[in-house]
Amino acid sequence: MANLQLTHAPILNSSAQLLILPVNTTGILLDPVLTRTKTLFPDNYQHYHRTCRDGSLNVGSCLLHKRALEQTGLGVSSSGNQPSHIANLVISDHPYHPARMRWLSAALMDLQQQLMPLIRYQGIRKAALLARPLIFDNPRDHQTDPSDLTYSLPLDWHTDTLPLLTQHLQSLPKLRIDIHLPKDVNI
Repeated sequence: MANLQLTHAPILNSSAQLLILPVNTTGILLDPVLTRTKTLFPDNYQHYHRTCRDGSLNVGSCLLHKRALEQTGLGVSSSGNQPSHIANLVISDHPYHPARMRWLSAALMDLQQQLMPLIRYQGIRKAALLARPLIFDNPRDHQTDPSDLTYSLPLDWHTDTLPLLTQHLQSLPKLRIDIHLPKDVNI
């Protein structure tokens, strides 16, 4: 059974073996932490961006990337806290659109299926999830579609998103998942 822990610590200082980054299908990253990952993990960003350009990335999927760790040069981390895998959790079709319940649920199921072999055969024991893109900041700017009202409203962190994360990720064996929240969200 997975151990989910909420934290305010910066995700980029995490010693996790797997980073879980919520992204969209356009390849545009607006979140400051996601923008920083473009330069920290350029191999992941190139793979993600190429998949977006090809049109083969669907909302509600997970694009898992095994990193080619650098062995020499200035890119090597002295603390050894480089993740070996990055999971790009596709939760939206545009950077300005919030995650929808069905998209997030499908992406988490895809992530869960892809993590099982990594946990069993490659010894992944610690993961870190960036939660800020899952928290929609500006509901007044969001235009609702009356024909799709049940899915177009932004998800509430405490009543929708956190229970969904718990439901899909807690069944993973022998895994600690740190969920990195912005400081303005109460733990």
